[in-house]
Amino acid sequence: MTPIARPTPATRPTIQGAFTALITPFTADGALDEDALRRLVRWQVLAGIDGLVPVGTTGEAPTLTPAERDRVIAITVETVAERASRGRVPVVAGTGTNDTAATIAATRRAAELGADAALVVAPYYNRPDGRMLEAHFRAIADEGNLPIVVYNVPSRTGTNVPADVFLRLAEHPRVIAIKEASGNLEQIARICRDRPRDVAVLAGDDAWTLPILALGGDGVVSVASNEIPGELVALCDAARAGDWDGARRIHERWLPLFLGNFAGGPNPVPVKAALELMGLLETDAVRLPLLSLADESRASLAATLRTLGLVEAAGGRMRNLVEVSA
Repeated sequence: MTPIARPTPATRPTIQGAFTALITPFTADGALDEDALRRLVRWQVLAGIDGLVPVGTTGEAPTLTPAERDRVIAITVETVAERASRGRVPVVAGTGTNDTAATIAATRRAAELGADAALVVAPYYNRPDGRMLEAHFRAIADEGNLPIVVYNVPSRTGTNVPADVFLRLAEHPRVIAIKEASGNLEQIARICRDRPRDVAVLAGDDAWTLPILALGGDGVVSVASNEIPGELVALCDAARAGDWDGARRIHERWLPLFLGNFAGGPNPVPVKAALELMGLLETDAVRLPLLSLADESRASLAATLRTLGLVEAAGGRMRNLVEVSA
């Protein structure tokens, strides 16, 4: 395997705007498709994305081998570094597990590979309480060698990171953001109000991006920006500029896609199907226990994409941009 040259990570990346929760492309036989990954990362950078999040939930991290996770992180870091004409796009690598020691090791490895920060999900299955959650995240921040983004997604983990726990964690110099997917508006509002100003609050669900920005949040870790990176950047930019009418128009325009990405199957099943229908992927292959979208759901998704003018259009645009920039 050819070694990858990796830049030194920034000590404290800017976490603001639209960060894409990258899918991991596979070939039809289930192998990691490195060429497709490079094309997708180049497409994201050329579209002006604010940051990239490889090997998270959308990247099917639980079914990647350790070597594959390393490879995805390394390729992402190398590919974003190709564009010397603009500031390097931050890479926030998913490293969280329900084992604190394993998460520390994965975070250190991501640092070695050139990631700028780590996305650390709340421990799943073992369901720690608030005191235990705080100890878990503090240990990773202390020993992981990277700034961390706390990821709160109770629907997947069975554990909520309460506002008071996160606000104490936010005092740690290496805790730089929270990805909030609790769906608890009161909790999110309190975090937005009381967190230190240099600690970011990111929506963990595309449909919640506008409400969280309106509460003073800083952006989104987005599934839909796999498909429409520029539009998610524009939504965040409009809100940051105080153009709330413009931000609302973008939100309303793309809301059917935000919802369609979670219809008919768990993430990332629908978004991979959409990317194939758009010509951005050659196959929508996922790994068991996931299966590709059923025919009826795929037909419904295709209808949504046609209504939005997305079928095949983005694929040609991506190919043109990548070829011109090569």
